[in-house]
Formats: sequence, structure tokens, C-alpha cells
Amino acid sequence: MPDPALSEAIREAYASAPADEVILHTLELWHPAFTAPIRVVRDSVAMDARIEAGAARDAGQIVPFVAYAFDVKPPEQTTTGVPQCVIEIDNVARDILAQIDLAVASAEPVTVIYRAYLDHDLASGPENDPPLEMTISAISATAFRIRATAGFPDLLNLRFPALDYDLERFPGLASS
Repeated sequence: MPDPALSEAIREAYASAPADEVILHTLELWHPAFTAPIRVVRDSVAMDARIEAGAARDAGQIVPFVAYAFDVKPPEQTTTGVPQCVIEIDNVARDILAQIDLAVASAEPVTVIYRAYLDHDLASGPENDPPLEMTISAISATAFRIRATAGFPDLLNLRFPALDYDLERFPGLASS
């Protein structure tokens, strides 16, 4: 079943694999401690591309993506547990390592956003809208590589309803 978040152009590129059509994979890492989002493209050349209009940061703006070698190992298909993927970014710069160190020291999670672009149409936005957004559950960084495990929220173990019924908000609970 086709993914409805993908544009018609990228579905065609995936299906026919034309030699002149290059799909550029990007990641955005965000944490409240970061001075700016970390945006990388899996390519040998940096690029400027438009972020979707509904983005939390720089909505609708053309932003730079730094060229890095990275790999995303997709989650295994399983009937148990929450699907998680592994992200590895090689040869990381010091400024990125400094931001990762700030995030690790905080209790807030790091968010990673995956976007796919077609190389001839960077100004119109990503081909997957809305982009895939995950939360990093574990991260390690060395001078040579960042390795992170990312996944989706664990919706199965959320409380429902999420309200606490107390006397302050629900005075009718007390008997007179």
C-alpha cells in the first residue's frame, strides 16, 4: 500500500528509478538545548532546501543542510515492542558534538525528522509531507560517529484517559 504522505513525484521516482532523478535523504536533529537545528543531507555536497510550511522551526523557509555520510537502518517488523531504527552519522564536526553533549545532559528527548527531496525540486519542499518524526531514546557520540536509536512514542502503554480525577478539578466527586 502506497504511503499517502509521499508526493506523486517521489512515488514515480521510487517506482521507475530514472537515472536522472536523485532522491536526497535528510535528517534534522532538534533539542531545546541546541542553538540551532542540526540538519544533514546524505550526499557529498551541501544543499539548501525548503522546509514544509507546518514545521516547528523555520516553517516554509529555505534552510541549509550540511553534507554528511549517514545511514538509517529501518526498524524491524515485529508484533511485539515498539519499532526502532538506528541512525549513524560519520565524521561529525566539533560543534555538532558540543550540541549533542548539551542534549545528553538534559532530560528532554532529542527529536529527529526525516525528509526526502528530489534533487531538481528543492525549493518546493520535501516530498514526504508530513515528514517522519521520531524521538531518540539512546544516543552515543565519539569524534568519529554519532549512533542513535530512534523510535515512535509508545502509544500502547499510555494511560487512558490521561486525566487525574481529583477534588480540585472535579468537586462533584466528594460526598456531602
